[in-house]
Amino acid sequence: MKASVSAQGRPVVGFAGMTHLGIVSAASVADKGFRTVCYSSDAELTGRLTKGQLPVIEPGLDDLVSGNAERLVFSSDLGSLAACDLVYIATDVPTDDTGRSDLGPIKALIENVVGALKPDALLVILCQVPPGFTRAIDSVAPGQLYYQVETLVFGRAVARAMHPERTIIGCADPSVPLDARFNALLAAFGCPLLPMRYESAELAKIAINCCLVSSISVANTLSELCEAIGADWSEIVPALKLDARIGKQAYLAPGLGIAGGNLERDLATVIQLSERHGTNSDVVRAWLTNSRHRRDWAAAEIRRVLLSRKLGATVAVWGLAYKENTHSTKNSPSLATLSRLPDTRFVVHDPVVPASAAAHPHATGVDDPLQALAGADALMILTPWPQYRVISPTDIANALGGRIVLDPYGVLDRREARVAGLDYYSLGLPHEPIAGSN
Repeated sequence: MKASVSAQGRPVVGFAGMTHLGIVSAASVADKGFRTVCYSSDAELTGRLTKGQLPVIEPGLDDLVSGNAERLVFSSDLGSLAACDLVYIATDVPTDDTGRSDLGPIKALIENVVGALKPDALLVILCQVPPGFTRAIDSVAPGQLYYQVETLVFGRAVARAMHPERTIIGCADPSVPLDARFNALLAAFGCPLLPMRYESAELAKIAINCCLVSSISVANTLSELCEAIGADWSEIVPALKLDARIGKQAYLAPGLGIAGGNLERDLATVIQLSERHGTNSDVVRAWLTNSRHRRDWAAAEIRRVLLSRKLGATVAVWGLAYKENTHSTKNSPSLATLSRLPDTRFVVHDPVVPASAAAHPHATGVDDPLQALAGADALMILTPWPQYRVISPTDIANALGGRIVLDPYGVLDRREARVAGLDYYSLGLPHEPIAGSN
């Protein structure tokens, strides 16, 4: 196949779907010097994007988009993709509360995009899809169809898009060299390329997330044991990371279960596939059970240490997003905690998520985190935003009505918290009562 390229000798790259995935990925491609066409059927959205008004919160993304404005074209005209040598399908795939994907929108988008492409253009599926999805697309010749594994992480998406550890590419036949245009684009990122069968690439993404969840489950299971027997999980983690079989980058921080939707989707996919093919997925079900158990830690602890003892207590909450540096609340442990305490009065703060997202009858929002503490009997830090790490425990103690602080992610220095007189609770640590408390 003859490879058509732009006048500058580089392929013109298109992205269909201007959600978090599409915007971050398109901006990173533009930053590598490629003319990039960004399509969405939403004319209002593309108009705002043209003005630099981004619908997502992501550190570094505003600068990345504005710095590449001359190479980024935002359009609601499907015909704009006809100028592209390859087009990514890059819309986020929605999931329900059980992690099941709704593939209807992506199938409709593919159908529309294929009809607008020039005959020799490539189509690359960048969305998270179950194994078998890409090969089932029959509207594109196999030699012009690829699947690329996306490994973005909310809050660190720009860094991961710009500097990937490797690129995993699903192909109809991995023994056939990649199309020169696609290879030229991927080579610009300077990382190893791993071509493989469509199904292998689709499952590779799931395998990565399963390994991540297994580490989270180990951390959550053993950190809870630490709380019961007097051990300190933070003392154990360095020993694990120095083991070459585990590694210094291992994700071993305990948390309030898995959240955000992406990990849950992959676990649901494994369970569905195992049921269909008669394989065993008991360990995956155990991970989900463990996640739900740890998700409820904050609600159970605040009941035990405060609400069971004081009727009408007020609790301050810092953080509603499912993690720091994102506006997403998908499967947020913070919102799950509030929902389990429907009769409690909360005063909440989040840097980007409004209090209305809590949908709680007794939750009110404030603009300053210390303001939330006035008159509150306890503080729960349920999203580890960087803004909260710079607030000293002494300032918290001076503003908080009570002494109780639940800090599952270890945002505060626990020794400083105790010196400040706070009754401090965190994951993986035995509780040490403050002097004079019961």
